[in-house]
Amino acid sequence: MATSLKSLSHKLGYHFKDDALLTLALTHRSYSDPNNERLEFLGDAVLNYFITQKLFHEYPHHQEGNLSRLRANLVNRDILAVLAKQLDISQHLYLGAGELKSGGLERNSILADAMEAIIGAIYLDGGTQACQDRIITWYSDAFIDSSSRGLKKDPKTQLQEYLQAHKMNLPVYTLISIEGNEHTKIFHLECHIDALKQTSTGRGSSRRRAEQDAAQHSLLALGKMTET
Repeated sequence: MATSLKSLSHKLGYHFKDDALLTLALTHRSYSDPNNERLEFLGDAVLNYFITQKLFHEYPHHQEGNLSRLRANLVNRDILAVLAKQLDISQHLYLGAGELKSGGLERNSILADAMEAIIGAIYLDGGTQACQDRIITWYSDAFIDSSSRGLKKDPKTQLQEYLQAHKMNLPVYTLISIEGNEHTKIFHLECHIDALKQTSTGRGSSRRRAEQDAAQHSLLALGKMTET
């Protein structure tokens, strides 16, 4: 394994048996094909499963809605990007020249996608237990923070309640495009608030995640949230 990948493996707390999986997880689509999109798809599902399992056992008296809000606080682009920055993932990413020039190494969406891809790679390389151990370790501070903040509502709910409180029409979410193939789709959409003549964009691996992303950007524009 190359020195840089050894350094990253040490920070991840996991040594890959198949180095090629880690390299692939760090490869953005702007750099080459194959890239990390399939691993990102897998990592997204694996992460959601383990976080859901953790919340289910830690909060035995919470109903489904509360558990969903707690999970949304933990499994989102901003939290994943924070984890990626803590692990210095950007130093090891493979990006195309255009993405490098436009600041892709610091872009939350790219960092979050790489983090999910690494999760997928560890799952394939080391199995269920190894992957679960890494996720729970990485998320230890986030779990404490989420618990102390309580049941914060997701961005889409916050935006809806804000507009209703100000007697404004609800936002309109419009799908703009879908990238990728059947298993690695990326949804792009707009969130338009008519009364404010404001439009924000969002992206995600599902339409729901893209809507949450767009709603969060709308809230940021309204001054109702601060970026992580």
